[in-house]
This record gives sequence, C-alpha cells and structure tokens, in this order.
Amino acid sequence: MIYYKQASNDKELEQILSLQQENLIRNVSAEDREKEGFVTVEHSMEILKTMNDECGHIIAMEEGNLVGYALCMHPKFADSIEVLRSMYDEISKVIKGKANYMVMGQICIAKSHRGKGVFRNLYLTMKNRLPEGFDTIITEVDGKNKRSLAAHAAVGFETLKIYEDGGREWHLIILK
Repeated sequence: MIYYKQASNDKELEQILSLQQENLIRNVSAEDREKEGFVTVEHSMEILKTMNDECGHIIAMEEGNLVGYALCMHPKFADSIEVLRSMYDEISKVIKGKANYMVMGQICIAKSHRGKGVFRNLYLTMKNRLPEGFDTIITEVDGKNKRSLAAHAAVGFETLKIYEDGGREWHLIILK
C-alpha cells in the first residue's frame, strides 16, 4: 500500500536523489522522454536537505521504498539553483508581490508506479501540508514534456505564462 508523507531523514532524501538520477533528461532515452517524461534539474544532497528543513518534501512510499516525490521549494531559495532563477524572475513578473506561494521544485514517479494516482496524491498531500499562510503551488514544465503538462492540467494547474529561456519553452503553471 502506498502512503504519503513529508521526507524526514537522509535515507528518504537519498532515495529522492536516486529516482531523480534515473529520470534526468540526460539519462532517459529519446523514446522514453517522449512517452514517459523526464526531470531537468539535478539537486545536491546539501540543497535538497536545506529545502526539506524549510518545508518537508512530499514523498510516496511503498514497503519502505520511495516510489515518487514532489519537492517543496520555499521562495527564499530563488537564488539557490541557477537553472531555476529565470522561473523565479517570471513568477515575480506575474505574481507581483504575492508571497504566499510554494514552488513545487520537481515531481517524479517511479516508472513502475505511473498511472496509479501517485502524481495526483503527491499534489493533494502537498496542498494539505503547505505551511500556514501558503495557499498556492507554482511550478514550471518544459514544453517538450507533454506527459507532465497533461498530468498537471489533469490535477487542475492553469497556465500563468509560457516563456523561453536557454533555448527551451517553459510553461509556468499554478494550482490554487
């Protein structure tokens, strides 16, 4: 049985990093990128742990093994990951001073558990565990990641803005 919780120890964070490595765009075949999706950002244990200390990442566990995660990234980490700085710049242009949002820094489901509701339940858990005063989740998806765009739309995300950065099209999306 799959259960959902906030990450609470280094072993869980290590499992996040392991699943992330399996699904990084550079480690996924072109066919799987199209069919299954991919993740773009590679985190270090240090930044993953620092982010988790601020707001626990949401994880899906089954029999002691991590089968999915949704990273919580408080806005105070806007300058911590180079590749995400442009996203925060775009958020500030669209949100204009509203600070009660949490960024979902990355979501990933183990291939064996896709299509089983894990994605939806990670977001439901994240919404229910947002720190007091936070009422919105914002993230961005690479325009080439059609599976992820469709999955986010299915759980209620709406497009805030589509922009280009680093030769890629990004969809900045929001869940209220």
